[in-house]
Amino acid sequence: MRDYLTFLFRVWRLSFQGGTKFYLWMSALSVLVLIGLHAWARQFVDGLEMTGMTNQVSWGAYIANFTFLVGVAAAAVMLVIPAYVYKKEHMHAVVIFGELLAIAVIIMCLLFVMVDLGRPDRFHHMIPPFGIFNFPSSILSWDVIVLNGYLLLNLHIAGYLLYCRYRGRKPTRKFYIPFVFLSIAWAVSIHTVTAFLYVGLAGRSYWHHPLVPARFLASAFVAGPALMILTFQIVRRTTRYFIGDQPITTLRMIMTVAMIINMFLLFSELFTEFYSPTQHAAAARYLYFGLHGHHGLVPWIWTAMALDALGLILLITPASRHKVWLNLACVTCFVGIWIEKGMGLIVPGFVPSCLGQVVEYLPTLNETLVCLGIWALGALMFTWMLRVAIPIMNGALRANPELSSTSKSN
Repeated sequence: MRDYLTFLFRVWRLSFQGGTKFYLWMSALSVLVLIGLHAWARQFVDGLEMTGMTNQVSWGAYIANFTFLVGVAAAAVMLVIPAYVYKKEHMHAVVIFGELLAIAVIIMCLLFVMVDLGRPDRFHHMIPPFGIFNFPSSILSWDVIVLNGYLLLNLHIAGYLLYCRYRGRKPTRKFYIPFVFLSIAWAVSIHTVTAFLYVGLAGRSYWHHPLVPARFLASAFVAGPALMILTFQIVRRTTRYFIGDQPITTLRMIMTVAMIINMFLLFSELFTEFYSPTQHAAAARYLYFGLHGHHGLVPWIWTAMALDALGLILLITPASRHKVWLNLACVTCFVGIWIEKGMGLIVPGFVPSCLGQVVEYLPTLNETLVCLGIWALGALMFTWMLRVAIPIMNGALRANPELSSTSKSN
């Protein structure tokens, strides 16, 4: 117990140490977090009228970001599968980054749900022993279980592996391998269950489609690896931790295949909606071409389509082997999927309403600041975890000082 408390103390002390760029980055993120907290405090006092949501469009930027980030968290499994299922040794050096990313992103997901509540004081209803959980009949209750379960799994795996590395001992397989394989199935479940939240709503024809869960997974396996590749490039540039080209190449191949599948599913859905149009295609018409003079989301979705197409072109050409073009492909794919899966999925489900009303939605400034604050908090947490994990992984931080000095000399 004493050794573990010493480990926590050294980790806490290390998290506040760094160079000028590190302090500037963390300070900037902290300011954005405080701005977001202030915006949420205003929303807490004045209610959801501070947002662009209405009775007709009751889900907006908060749930859009939640939906997108669930996929990013699930995509951490794209590092785990090659490392533990296919025994790719080169992936073991980076798999910890995927688990740390999943921790930060799941916390962001839970925060987006929290700020979307009009009455946050009723949050206890999402905690089984204390509230009206309505399990198993409510899909929302399933989502609470899978999200928190995935968070706990990654906390255990990452924490145990880092602590063993800190102590300089080999991890005991029975203490983490079963949880690794459980996390693979759990990663698929968190995004599938989230997709079922929408598919199960028969009154919302835009979501009530069997391709939605498949598109959720395909798009997740694009956005998640894209963010991981960008993270690897930053770690390479700012630290001495060695990340080879093989993990990046593996993730690039996964991104390419997943993006091809995502685009195929998207065009299949569009063909179904527009080739033999029915009254249920009104939401798709509003999204892509506008409806009854309302065109609020048309620029958003065509921007997403252009970014997705550009990203796919870059990925399937030899240009993506070059770092600059690969980074550009990752950025375009990440932003394109964010728009497509966020504003391009959530809002059209409410337009037109069940009564045929067309009420457009755009996030307010206060709503945007809350979202920005949560994104900044996620980046802050992920940076802090990387700041702690990298010295442990490269041997600079060990329980035995002699082991640390040996690792540094090597």
